[in-house]
Amino acid sequence: MLDFNLAEMYQVSTGQLNQQIKRNIERFPADFMFQLTQEEIQTLNLSQFVIGSQKHRSAKLLPYAFTEHGVAMLSSVLRGERAVQMNIFIIRAFVKIRELLATNKDLAYKLEELERRQSEHDGNLAEIYAIVKRLIDEPIKKARRMGFKA
Repeated sequence: MLDFNLAEMYQVSTGQLNQQIKRNIERFPADFMFQLTQEEIQTLNLSQFVIGSQKHRSAKLLPYAFTEHGVAMLSSVLRGERAVQMNIFIIRAFVKIRELLATNKDLAYKLEELERRQSEHDGNLAEIYAIVKRLIDEPIKKARRMGFKA
C-alpha cells in the first residue's frame, strides 16, 4: 500500500504519516517499507491517483510503499481510535487475501490432478478403441463344419 492511500484511510495527512514513520524509522526495515523510484511511479501512472493529501506533495518527494508487515507496524506508530480500527481492518484484509491465495493453490493442484487423470483415461480409451477397431476390421472366418465331407 502507498503512503498517501494509508494516510487517507487513517484520516491524516501524508506528511503527518511520514513524519511519524521517520520518527520511528528503526521499526520500518526494507522488507516493511521502501520508497518508490521515479520509474516505478511512471509505471504505476500515479498521476491518476492524485487525491487528498497527495495533491500537495512536492514532486521531489517520492511515495513510500508498505508491505503487509509495514502496515501492521503502523499500529505501533500511529495512535488513536481510527488507527486501531484501520489496522484491524487492514490486517483482516491481508488475512483474507492470504486465504484466497491458499484456496487458489488448492484449486490449481486439484485441476492438475484432474488433467493427469484425464490423460491417463484418454490413453486407456485409445487402447480400447484400437482393440475394438481391430476386432471389427478382422474378417470373419467361416466356421468349418464338423464331420466327414461327402
